[in-house]
Amino acid sequence: MFGLGMPELVLIFLVILLLFGGNRLVGIAKGLGSSIKEFKKSLKDADPTKDLKE
Repeated sequence: MFGLGMPELVLIFLVILLLFGGNRLVGIAKGLGSSIKEFKKSLKDADPTKDLKE
């Protein structure tokens, strides 16, 4: 995965944790999760024939 091993990923996570703090990081993760869920729902509910011309 982009040449990153486990030690590099842990270091990146720790830097992000230091920058944003624990409480704010939880809020960011929740927002990201709900955004992904809403995006998947909209893809599922989309009508693929809506934009087709006859």
